[in-house]
Amino acid sequence: MATTAQPTTAVAQPKMVNLTIEGRPVSVPEGTSILEAGKRAGVLIPHYCYHPGLSIAGNCRMCLVDVEKAPKLAPACATAAAEGQVVHIYTEKALEARKGVLEMLLINHPLDCPICDKSGECELQDFTYQEGPDESRLRDPKRFNPIEDFGGDVLYTTNRCILCTRCVRFMDEIAQDPVLNVTERGDRALIGKFEGKDLTHAWAGNVIDLCPVGALLSKDSLNKARSWELDHAPSICTGCSQGCNISIDTRDNTVIRLRPRPNENVNKYFMCDTGRLDYRWINRQDRVEVPLVRRGESLAAADWDVAIPATAALLDGRRVFVAASPNLSNETLYLLAQLIQANGGAGAFTVPTGPEAPLPGVPDLSLRADRAANGDGATLLGFRRTASMLDGLAAGDVLVVADADAESITPAQLALAAAVIVIGTTLPENLRTAAIVLPIANYAEEDGTFTNLRGRVQRFSQAKAAPGMARPSWWVVGDVLAALGKGNAYYLASEVFAAMATNVSAFAGMNYDALGMRGLVVSGGAQ
Repeated sequence: MATTAQPTTAVAQPKMVNLTIEGRPVSVPEGTSILEAGKRAGVLIPHYCYHPGLSIAGNCRMCLVDVEKAPKLAPACATAAAEGQVVHIYTEKALEARKGVLEMLLINHPLDCPICDKSGECELQDFTYQEGPDESRLRDPKRFNPIEDFGGDVLYTTNRCILCTRCVRFMDEIAQDPVLNVTERGDRALIGKFEGKDLTHAWAGNVIDLCPVGALLSKDSLNKARSWELDHAPSICTGCSQGCNISIDTRDNTVIRLRPRPNENVNKYFMCDTGRLDYRWINRQDRVEVPLVRRGESLAAADWDVAIPATAALLDGRRVFVAASPNLSNETLYLLAQLIQANGGAGAFTVPTGPEAPLPGVPDLSLRADRAANGDGATLLGFRRTASMLDGLAAGDVLVVADADAESITPAQLALAAAVIVIGTTLPENLRTAAIVLPIANYAEEDGTFTNLRGRVQRFSQAKAAPGMARPSWWVVGDVLAALGKGNAYYLASEVFAAMATNVSAFAGMNYDALGMRGLVVSGGAQ
């Protein structure tokens, strides 16, 4: 039967306006602010109260710029770019105005940068150094207010506050839980809490990220490190299936904090407190650091060139059952699926769950019920989600426990297996009867990808070194397949991803480099 072609709806293109900012021509969609136009031109216009994820307040006056033919200085955050505009940021008039703003902000500001947690990543510090006054004209004692516990993970150091109101607007507009306000007026104004309320909202920690100065601080990371001592790696939160983009900040190979990383398609600029504070397991000290091979009644340390052939010999010709963690990367799960395909068998995973906690002001952003990063990726790669981890284990199978939570595994279930191989970061007490233990890196110690609940494949990068002889999980499984003569050894996550994109239809056409830091959606996934 003949089919009728459906008309396609053309996407309207925004009208563009052309302007010049500090001598640099730039074209932006109509309605774009001068401040955002400046970013596109590669020019940062100083600002405090403005944030792209919040409403425009226009109260700090730090972003004043000189627009030719305009009667007065214009706030760049609240002034739309217009055709033919010529904008100057560093005229004498604009510099003098911003210098005055900075002098006012510093009147009562304690000059305690050496002990402030925000030192090195404080915008007041940066702009004062760049174009602030050389010295204060104030000769009277500075105002002093005590530090206040705002609840949750948040401390409020009143003396450092510049009243940008980012925190107030976030709680009002995005969290939609009006907890904070500007109390008092004039030089006595400060951020206060409404009576009987505090920052226990599931997303309240974002006010710390939004604060441009050292007024709002995290109790969790207080006094742990100076900003310039931290290394930063782009990654993905494993707290749930949302796949929030994050930065893992480390010092001396130890994770110090997790912070949100902007991605308009996933988490905008935010992350929940559950994901933010759930990082200590990454630093746990009870790691398996060397391969272990059973010798009689005990497990003995072995080199990789002994452990891999021993693993291959144990697997050769035997049906395999893989109990996989839903926090393993797509690359590792793909290679485990190849092992199942080569030997016959099955693979399953369980996902811990919890209550959802949406962020009301951002559509489709929530702490999801599925508390794992890659359950959807595991399903796409052929693993079955079950309520019982070993549902499907047959008598005589070789059981491979791939970094799964093994607490629920019973001795009777272990007795059903012909042998147990642990590919994991730790060795649980109930798996100490395993024949072989292969130590792997956790997700912060390797490169790879996760697939979130909307089918978006996103990269994460190594943030710290793995302990001892532990290797990336996909490297270990690839070596086992190569020893079995069923695949290739891999030394880069991108190599595994390329093989996966070739052999798994959902990932067809994808390229590891093309994923960038924003990700791409699998075939048939949500846009």
